[in-house]
Amino acid sequence: MEQRKATIRTACVEALPLAIAIAAYGLSYGVLATQVDFNALTAVLMSVLVFSGSAQLVAVAMLAGGAGLTSVLLTVVLLNLRNLLYGAALADGLGPAKKWTSLLAFGITDEPFVLASSRFQKVGPDPLYFAVVAGIFYIAWIFSSLTGALIGDHLDPQKFGLDLAFPVTFAALLVPGLKGKPVIGTALAAVLMALCLEWFKPGNELTIIITGLLAPLVGLFMHRRSDHG
Repeated sequence: MEQRKATIRTACVEALPLAIAIAAYGLSYGVLATQVDFNALTAVLMSVLVFSGSAQLVAVAMLAGGAGLTSVLLTVVLLNLRNLLYGAALADGLGPAKKWTSLLAFGITDEPFVLASSRFQKVGPDPLYFAVVAGIFYIAWIFSSLTGALIGDHLDPQKFGLDLAFPVTFAALLVPGLKGKPVIGTALAAVLMALCLEWFKPGNELTIIITGLLAPLVGLFMHRRSDHG
């Protein structure tokens, strides 16, 4: 029992700072959703059922630009393919909670993956830690989405820098994990690809998808070369 309490306490302490950034990001999503004629209920339901900040913001941006439903769905699916890799990487750490695997899989996104990966490397499998972290982020995302949808046009996310809160915080979490040539190579390749694509066509919503699909291939190539070397 004491061990469970300690795990829950650790998860709350480590998740809270990022949850605040996620909430700021959620406010941006809620505000932008109302600008494409989503009502509060629709905006919140999307957060409840999808729970993917990047996918939701891309979907809203595409709808605002007049994209069709098929294009939006295809883009969202491609954007979330990375979660399959996250799930494979976290499988051993979540293994002890066999009855809850499907439910825990819903919480696999960028932020829980980063924190859980670090936790599993330190203490081994810990599904309770992951469940608490994912739950905190899920609640923060839903309530911030609702708040953003309710205040609607009364707040400009860019004016207050809310659109940068999450990317900056998430980048700070990733930096300590940049160890080893394959990982660093992947990060540098992603930066280079993103800069080139943005130079070629600024504001292109496909930049993050193309970069996310191709940059990891550089890391895999470097990893295989190091193994054979």
